[in-house]
Amino acid sequence: MLAAKLVDNVWATRKMESLNGLKFMLAEVIDESDNKQRLIVADTIGAGIGDRVIICTGSSSRQIFEDTRIPIDATVIGIIDEDCHF
Repeated sequence: MLAAKLVDNVWATRKMESLNGLKFMLAEVIDESDNKQRLIVADTIGAGIGDRVIICTGSSSRQIFEDTRIPIDATVIGIIDEDCHF
């Protein structure tokens, strides 16, 4: 799992049918280095721009979907409520 901040929405008017109805966002991983890794994540919990979130990556990120063959590599699984020192 990773901690990240959601920085923007990602709009895709044309995509695989299995992705229809999913909300995509651009997330910036929170770490102490100057390297700003960004990921496109599926948001299934209604997080918004500026929220700090917990992201699950890899095959585990697909386990919340009924069809585990969906082509998702990163999913928001929680919103961080209190200040944490990463």
